Amino acid sequence: MFEAAVKVTLKKTVADPQGQTVKHALDSLGFKGLTGVRMGKFIILKIEAKDQAEAKAQAEEMCQKLLANPIIEEYTVEIK
Repeated sequence: MFEAAVKVTLKKTVADPQGQTVKHALDSLGFKGLTGVRMGKFIILKIEAKDQAEAKAQAEEMCQKLLANPIIEEYTVEIK
C-alpha cells in the first residue's frame, strides 16, 4: 500500500480571494512582512498498487478527473 500526498493550489495567474482574506486577517493580528498568501488543498490518498509508478499514475488520474480543476488549479503528487 502506498500513500499519495496531493497538493492542489490555484494557478499563479488566478486571483485567490481566500488567500487575500487570510493575509488581511494576519496583518490585523500584527503579523508584518507578509507579501502574499495562497490557499489550497492537501489530500492524503491510500492506494493499493503494485509499485510507486502505478500508485502515482492512479493519483494523478484522480487529480485530473476529480480532485483538481485543470483550468484554474495545478497539483503535485508525492508518493510515500
